[in-house]
Amino acid sequence: MESGATTHTQLVERAKRHAKTVALPIDYSMVSWEVSERARRRAGQCLYNARTGAVTIRLTWAAFEAYGWEQFSGVVRHELVHAWEFQQFGESNHGRRFTKKAREVDAPCSCERFTDGRLTLSCTEERCEWRAERHRASTVVTNPGRYRCGACQSRLVVTHVASGKSWQSEAGYERARKRIDDEW
Repeated sequence: MESGATTHTQLVERAKRHAKTVALPIDYSMVSWEVSERARRRAGQCLYNARTGAVTIRLTWAAFEAYGWEQFSGVVRHELVHAWEFQQFGESNHGRRFTKKAREVDAPCSCERFTDGRLTLSCTEERCEWRAERHRASTVVTNPGRYRCGACQSRLVVTHVASGKSWQSEAGYERARKRIDDEW
């Protein structure tokens, strides 16, 4: 890999070195860093403890592996903009202030996908093309009968991508989960 990072510790050290080159007034003594092996949708995350002022920047290993350092360094800058907002204003979002500051430090406002969902939600109305991906068994995945398509209000069907098993109810989910078993 371009950054030479082959471990979580090396990635964090590389990110810390990179952070110090980014022109943002951040109190790094209040910033901790960690790496997630679990995250599948977000390349990074910035957490803020309003009570203590502590900021945690969590980087996603799978995104780093998929992007390489050159692209992933943009994720680091993105999370640093969040850290700056938290430290300066006590809040952060992807609003105008964030967008303006992200532009100033060449940070992307969003990132391209680095994994495909393990599950798909689809509308049962054949003329409707609504579809969403999920990585975890959220409520809509485990009980799709409680929800409706956001585009046309028809019922939803969930499909486990690897096995092709589908369900439209909580009971259907339970049956599919048992059939899929270890491959879940």
